[in-house]
Amino acid sequence: MKIISSREVYRCKVFHVTEDEAVDSRSGFRIKRSIVRHGGSAVMMAVDDRRRILLVRQFRLAAGKEIWELPAGTMDPGEKPFQTARRELAEETGYKARKWTRLASFWLSPGYVQERMHLYQATGLTAGEATPMDDERIAARWFTRKEIRAMIASGKIEDAKTIIGFGLMAAPK
Repeated sequence: MKIISSREVYRCKVFHVTEDEAVDSRSGFRIKRSIVRHGGSAVMMAVDDRRRILLVRQFRLAAGKEIWELPAGTMDPGEKPFQTARRELAEETGYKARKWTRLASFWLSPGYVQERMHLYQATGLTAGEATPMDDERIAARWFTRKEIRAMIASGKIEDAKTIIGFGLMAAPK
């Protein structure tokens, strides 16, 4: 498939939207889509010495409620995913990590969103003071794997990046 036309229809600080048309040169098959263009984000799964996982709770306007999730943040222009992970973990939770392990990268919803999330595990943690952005009200709390498994099963955790991160951690090695 080759994009033959693209027109920006909306732009804001976090993303922009284009209306695109693509064609398969061999078959002539055409598709038209509106695409949310996003620069990418980093997700951090902080794990302490007791193997507990740090989640944050904040109000998510799109979900219409407060949700428990792994800390995450948007990559700044020119920033690499790992730089974003370190910065966002400190901003949202105050924690810094001595050891970082890349777990996965994945498309959030590739049918219409061009956002790639980069998931890291952070260990060897040192506590500090969180410095969230002015429009963020974040509460952080440690959970055991058993608690998170139950929260996912009961629907108390509905966030895809958190379910993916927990699934990777819980999967047999």
